[in-house]
Amino acid sequence: MQITDLNVSTRQVKAFVALAEQKNFTRAARQCHLSQSAFSTLIRTLEDAIAIRLFDRDTRKVELTAEGRLFMGGASRLLEDFRTALADLGEHAARRRGRVAIAALPSLAAGWLPGVLAQFRIAFPGIELDVADELSENCVERVRSGRADFSLAAVRATAPELRTDAFCADRFHLVCRADHPLAARRRPALADLAGEPFIHLARNSSVRQHIEAAIRPAQMNRVMELEQLSTVAGMVRAGLGITVVPALTLFHFQHAELVTRPLNAPGFKREIFVIRRGDRSLSVAARALLEFLVMRKPKTGGDGP
Repeated sequence: MQITDLNVSTRQVKAFVALAEQKNFTRAARQCHLSQSAFSTLIRTLEDAIAIRLFDRDTRKVELTAEGRLFMGGASRLLEDFRTALADLGEHAARRRGRVAIAALPSLAAGWLPGVLAQFRIAFPGIELDVADELSENCVERVRSGRADFSLAAVRATAPELRTDAFCADRFHLVCRADHPLAARRRPALADLAGEPFIHLARNSSVRQHIEAAIRPAQMNRVMELEQLSTVAGMVRAGLGITVVPALTLFHFQHAELVTRPLNAPGFKREIFVIRRGDRSLSVAARALLEFLVMRKPKTGGDGP
């Protein structure tokens, strides 16, 4: 039987180190808060388990054997590593340390999220944050592959190992120039936009997909298709067309030449979901962040954030 195959407890190692340092059974037992008989049993069962004598003892003194001196260095390091591991675990459990990786839609990551994360850093300065701004499908993939603890996306996850929970709903708004005829309408309907030159986001964006689903089988009078909301804002400001965007993106369109109007379109909204692994628990740090975000979720209502 090899020594490496044996099951030696930390109590036995702790007793060994105490006796090696104190060189006296009575003092070592007191240091370990044990009776002398219980302490002696720990030392004897340790030596029996490894079949090696670790101490030479007589009625007057206790000394390490050559093998005991060899074991002493490793045993001391083992106890120190164990204490460090427990302290580190305690720091994580107390939310004083940790690391969280999340993925979020660009509209959330650029608008609502920064202020909330700034509050979180004040509350939990020892927790490291890793944020990826991605479109919905990439957000889901980051969670599935383990690169994110959870994500905020505008699609439901279909993979069986993923869990989807509702987070918030995001109403849609018309954006046009202040001198556009539609600017005079307080709550225009989708039908009012028919025939207007329309500036679309890319087909793989959740905004584009929601708009096309809402007007199907009709189509907008598309004049261009862009990737970035800031670019869309510039084109609308130049009078090249109108657009429709969710409330959480309206910070991109805050300009004196532009107006935004909530659409009179019941049920036309973009739902945001929390995507996480359903087959494993969140770390204490990740759970702390998720709870923090849920308590401060964006209030979009019907007229914007």
